[in-house]
Amino acid sequence: MASWPQWLHRLGSPREFYRLSGRALPWLAVAAAGVSMVGLVWGLAFAPPDARQGHSFRIAYLHVPVSFLALAGYYLMALAGAVGLVWRVKLAHMTLRAAARVGAAFTFVALLTGALWGKPTWGTYWVWDARITSMLILFFLYLGVIALGQAYRGERADRAAAVLALVGTVNVPIIYKSVDWWYTLHQPATIKLTGTTTMHPAMLHPLLVCIAGFYLFYALLLVLHVRAEILAGERRTRWVRELALGERG
Repeated sequence: MASWPQWLHRLGSPREFYRLSGRALPWLAVAAAGVSMVGLVWGLAFAPPDARQGHSFRIAYLHVPVSFLALAGYYLMALAGAVGLVWRVKLAHMTLRAAARVGAAFTFVALLTGALWGKPTWGTYWVWDARITSMLILFFLYLGVIALGQAYRGERADRAAAVLALVGTVNVPIIYKSVDWWYTLHQPATIKLTGTTTMHPAMLHPLLVCIAGFYLFYALLLVLHVRAEILAGERRTRWVRELALGERG
Protein backbone atom coordinates (compact mmCIF):
# COMPACT_ATOMS: atom_id res chain seq x y z
CA MET A 1 0.00 0.00 0.00
CA ALA A 2 1.42 3.40 -1.04
CA SER A 3 2.35 5.87 1.69
CA TRP A 4 0.81 9.35 1.90
CA PRO A 5 3.85 11.12 0.30
CA GLN A 6 3.99 8.51 -2.45
CA TRP A 7 0.28 8.97 -3.12
CA LEU A 8 0.72 12.76 -3.36
CA HIS A 9 3.66 12.30 -5.72
CA ARG A 10 1.59 10.03 -7.93
CA LEU A 11 -1.32 12.48 -7.92
CA GLY A 12 1.09 15.26 -8.94
CA SER A 13 1.85 13.37 -12.13
CA PRO A 14 -0.25 14.71 -15.05
CA ARG A 15 -0.74 11.20 -16.39
CA GLU A 16 -1.88 9.81 -13.02
CA PHE A 17 -4.18 12.76 -12.38
CA TYR A 18 -5.74 12.33 -15.81
CA ARG A 19 -6.37 8.65 -15.13
CA LEU A 20 -7.82 9.11 -11.64
CA SER A 21 -9.92 12.14 -12.53
CA GLY A 22 -11.45 10.26 -15.44
CA ARG A 23 -12.87 7.75 -12.99
CA ALA A 24 -14.25 10.45 -10.70
CA LEU A 25 -15.78 12.69 -13.37
CA PRO A 26 -19.11 10.84 -13.84
CA TRP A 27 -19.76 10.79 -10.09
CA LEU A 28 -18.74 14.42 -9.71
CA ALA A 29 -20.98 15.48 -12.59
CA VAL A 30 -24.01 13.67 -11.15
CA ALA A 31 -23.40 15.11 -7.68
CA ALA A 32 -22.91 18.66 -9.00
CA ALA A 33 -26.02 18.55 -11.17
CA GLY A 34 -28.18 16.94 -8.49
CA VAL A 35 -27.24 19.15 -5.56
CA SER A 36 -27.29 22.36 -7.62
CA MET A 37 -30.71 21.63 -9.08
CA VAL A 38 -32.17 20.79 -5.68
CA GLY A 39 -30.86 24.04 -4.22
CA LEU A 40 -31.93 26.24 -7.13
CA VAL A 41 -35.43 24.77 -7.40
CA TRP A 42 -35.85 24.96 -3.65
CA GLY A 43 -34.69 28.56 -3.50
CA LEU A 44 -36.28 29.93 -6.66
CA ALA A 45 -39.62 28.17 -6.41
CA PHE A 46 -40.31 27.33 -2.77
CA ALA A 47 -38.39 29.71 -0.49
CA PRO A 48 -40.53 32.60 0.83
CA PRO A 49 -40.00 36.09 -0.61
CA ASP A 50 -37.93 38.60 1.33
CA ALA A 51 -39.88 41.07 3.49
CA ARG A 52 -38.20 44.10 1.88
CA GLN A 53 -36.83 42.95 -1.48
CA GLY A 54 -39.69 40.67 -2.45
CA HIS A 55 -38.86 38.11 -5.10
CA SER A 56 -35.84 40.01 -6.43
CA PHE A 57 -33.75 38.60 -3.59
CA ARG A 58 -33.97 35.14 -5.21
CA ILE A 59 -31.03 36.00 -7.45
CA ALA A 60 -28.98 35.47 -4.28
CA TYR A 61 -29.31 31.71 -4.85
CA LEU A 62 -27.04 32.18 -7.84
CA HIS A 63 -25.13 35.33 -6.87
CA VAL A 64 -23.95 34.22 -3.44
CA PRO A 65 -22.54 30.79 -4.48
CA VAL A 66 -20.64 32.16 -7.50
CA SER A 67 -19.29 35.02 -5.37
CA PHE A 68 -18.06 32.52 -2.78
CA LEU A 69 -16.33 30.51 -5.49
CA ALA A 70 -14.79 33.60 -7.08
CA LEU A 71 -12.97 34.27 -3.80
CA ALA A 72 -12.20 30.68 -2.82
CA GLY A 73 -11.09 29.90 -6.37
CA TYR A 74 -8.56 32.71 -6.27
CA TYR A 75 -6.96 31.28 -3.15
CA LEU A 76 -6.82 27.86 -4.82
CA MET A 77 -5.19 29.41 -7.89
CA ALA A 78 -2.62 31.23 -5.75
CA LEU A 79 -1.89 28.04 -3.79
CA ALA A 80 -1.29 26.17 -7.04
CA GLY A 81 1.06 28.97 -8.12
CA ALA A 82 2.99 28.73 -4.85
CA VAL A 83 3.35 24.95 -5.18
CA GLY A 84 4.53 25.39 -8.75
CA LEU A 85 7.09 28.03 -7.81
CA VAL A 86 8.50 26.23 -4.77
CA TRP A 87 8.42 22.58 -5.84
CA ARG A 88 8.26 23.04 -9.64
CA VAL A 89 5.28 20.71 -9.96
CA LYS A 90 4.09 20.75 -13.55
CA LEU A 91 0.51 19.86 -12.61
CA ALA A 92 0.36 22.84 -10.23
CA HIS A 93 0.96 25.30 -13.07
CA MET A 94 -1.65 23.51 -15.15
CA THR A 95 -4.09 23.84 -12.26
CA LEU A 96 -3.29 27.56 -11.96
CA ARG A 97 -4.13 28.16 -15.63
CA ALA A 98 -7.33 26.15 -15.36
CA ALA A 99 -8.39 27.88 -12.14
CA ALA A 100 -7.80 31.30 -13.72
CA ARG A 101 -10.26 30.60 -16.53
CA VAL A 102 -12.91 29.07 -14.28
CA GLY A 103 -12.46 31.78 -11.65
CA ALA A 104 -12.78 34.57 -14.22
CA ALA A 105 -16.06 33.07 -15.43
CA PHE A 106 -17.45 32.81 -11.89
CA THR A 107 -16.38 36.37 -11.08
CA PHE A 108 -18.04 37.67 -14.24
CA VAL A 109 -21.29 35.90 -13.31
CA ALA A 110 -21.03 37.35 -9.78
CA LEU A 111 -20.67 40.87 -11.20
CA LEU A 112 -23.51 40.33 -13.68
CA THR A 113 -25.96 38.91 -11.13
CA GLY A 114 -24.99 41.65 -8.69
CA ALA A 115 -25.85 44.25 -11.32
CA LEU A 116 -29.19 42.59 -12.02
CA TRP A 117 -29.94 42.61 -8.29
CA GLY A 118 -28.79 46.21 -7.95
CA LYS A 119 -31.26 47.61 -10.49
CA PRO A 120 -34.45 46.92 -8.46
CA THR A 121 -32.67 47.45 -5.14
CA TRP A 122 -30.62 50.61 -5.76
CA GLY A 123 -32.24 51.85 -8.97
CA THR A 124 -29.06 51.34 -11.02
CA TYR A 125 -27.04 48.46 -12.40
CA TRP A 126 -23.69 49.78 -11.20
CA VAL A 127 -22.26 51.94 -8.43
CA TRP A 128 -18.62 52.38 -7.46
CA ASP A 129 -19.29 50.59 -4.20
CA ALA A 130 -16.33 49.23 -2.21
CA ARG A 131 -17.45 45.60 -2.48
CA ILE A 132 -18.38 45.83 -6.17
CA THR A 133 -15.22 47.72 -7.13
CA SER A 134 -12.95 45.25 -5.34
CA MET A 135 -14.78 42.38 -7.08
CA LEU A 136 -14.10 44.10 -10.40
CA ILE A 137 -10.42 44.26 -9.47
CA LEU A 138 -10.56 40.53 -8.74
CA PHE A 139 -11.94 39.95 -12.23
CA PHE A 140 -9.07 41.95 -13.74
CA LEU A 141 -6.57 39.96 -11.66
CA TYR A 142 -7.95 36.73 -13.07
CA LEU A 143 -7.69 38.18 -16.58
CA GLY A 144 -4.15 39.32 -15.83
CA VAL A 145 -3.11 35.82 -14.81
CA ILE A 146 -4.64 34.44 -18.01
CA ALA A 147 -2.93 37.12 -20.12
CA LEU A 148 0.50 36.52 -18.57
CA GLY A 149 0.17 32.81 -19.20
CA GLN A 150 -0.47 33.51 -22.87
CA ALA A 151 2.02 36.38 -23.33
CA TYR A 152 5.06 34.26 -22.47
CA ARG A 153 6.06 30.67 -23.00
CA GLY A 154 7.22 27.82 -20.83
CA GLU A 155 8.60 28.39 -17.35
CA ARG A 156 8.67 32.16 -17.78
CA ALA A 157 4.89 32.22 -18.29
CA ASP A 158 4.33 29.92 -15.33
CA ARG A 159 6.45 32.06 -13.00
CA ALA A 160 4.87 35.35 -14.10
CA ALA A 161 1.31 34.03 -13.69
CA ALA A 162 2.12 32.49 -10.31
CA VAL A 163 3.68 35.70 -8.96
CA LEU A 164 0.67 37.80 -10.02
CA ALA A 165 -1.70 35.24 -8.49
CA LEU A 166 0.16 35.40 -5.18
CA VAL A 167 0.35 39.21 -5.15
CA GLY A 168 -3.37 39.44 -5.90
CA THR A 169 -4.36 37.50 -2.80
CA VAL A 170 -4.20 40.79 -0.85
CA ASN A 171 -7.43 41.80 -2.61
CA VAL A 172 -9.47 38.85 -1.32
CA PRO A 173 -9.66 39.89 2.37
CA ILE A 174 -10.33 43.46 1.19
CA ILE A 175 -13.39 42.18 -0.70
CA TYR A 176 -14.60 40.23 2.31
CA LYS A 177 -14.13 43.06 4.83
CA SER A 178 -15.06 45.97 2.54
CA VAL A 179 -18.62 46.17 3.87
CA ASP A 180 -17.22 46.50 7.41
CA TRP A 181 -14.32 48.88 6.71
CA TRP A 182 -16.10 51.44 4.50
CA TYR A 183 -19.54 52.92 4.04
CA THR A 184 -21.07 50.81 1.31
CA LEU A 185 -24.42 50.27 -0.34
CA HIS A 186 -23.77 46.55 -0.44
CA GLN A 187 -25.45 44.73 2.43
CA PRO A 188 -23.26 43.09 5.11
CA ALA A 189 -22.47 39.41 4.94
CA THR A 190 -25.57 37.28 5.46
CA ILE A 191 -23.71 34.03 6.19
CA LYS A 192 -21.04 34.52 8.85
CA LEU A 193 -18.32 32.17 9.98
CA THR A 194 -18.68 33.53 13.50
CA GLY A 195 -21.90 34.76 15.03
CA THR A 196 -25.48 34.15 14.02
CA THR A 197 -26.80 34.57 10.51
CA THR A 198 -29.45 37.17 9.78
CA MET A 199 -31.28 35.01 7.23
CA HIS A 200 -34.41 33.05 8.08
CA PRO A 201 -33.87 29.26 8.01
CA ALA A 202 -36.49 28.88 5.25
CA MET A 203 -34.24 31.02 3.02
CA LEU A 204 -30.89 29.93 4.46
CA HIS A 205 -31.20 26.18 3.98
CA PRO A 206 -31.75 26.25 0.20
CA LEU A 207 -28.91 28.78 -0.06
CA LEU A 208 -26.55 26.42 1.74
CA VAL A 209 -27.57 23.63 -0.63
CA CYS A 210 -26.91 25.94 -3.60
CA ILE A 211 -23.46 26.79 -2.23
CA ALA A 212 -22.62 23.09 -1.83
CA GLY A 213 -23.87 22.36 -5.34
CA PHE A 214 -21.84 25.17 -6.88
CA TYR A 215 -18.71 24.04 -5.06
CA LEU A 216 -19.20 20.66 -6.72
CA PHE A 217 -19.86 22.38 -10.05
CA TYR A 218 -16.66 24.43 -9.66
CA ALA A 219 -14.70 21.25 -8.92
CA LEU A 220 -16.17 19.62 -12.03
CA LEU A 221 -15.23 22.55 -14.27
CA LEU A 222 -11.77 22.77 -12.74
CA VAL A 223 -11.06 19.09 -13.31
CA LEU A 224 -12.25 19.31 -16.92
CA HIS A 225 -10.03 22.32 -17.58
CA VAL A 226 -7.03 20.70 -15.88
CA ARG A 227 -7.51 17.62 -18.05
CA ALA A 228 -7.56 19.84 -21.14
CA GLU A 229 -4.35 21.53 -19.94
CA ILE A 230 -2.75 18.12 -19.45
CA LEU A 231 -3.58 17.00 -22.96
CA ALA A 232 -2.27 20.26 -24.43
CA GLY A 233 0.91 20.27 -22.35
CA GLU A 234 1.66 16.56 -22.74
CA ARG A 235 0.60 16.23 -26.38
CA ARG A 236 4.07 15.11 -27.47
CA THR A 237 4.30 12.34 -24.88
CA ARG A 238 3.76 8.73 -25.77
CA TRP A 239 0.83 8.14 -23.45
CA VAL A 240 -1.18 11.06 -24.90
CA ARG A 241 -0.49 9.86 -28.45
CA GLU A 242 -1.62 6.38 -27.47
CA LEU A 243 -4.72 7.85 -25.81
CA ALA A 244 -5.55 9.82 -28.95
CA LEU A 245 -5.06 6.77 -31.16
CA GLY A 246 -7.24 4.69 -28.84
CA GLU A 247 -10.06 7.25 -28.95
CA ARG A 248 -9.88 7.42 -32.75
CA GLY A 249 -9.94 3.65 -32.99
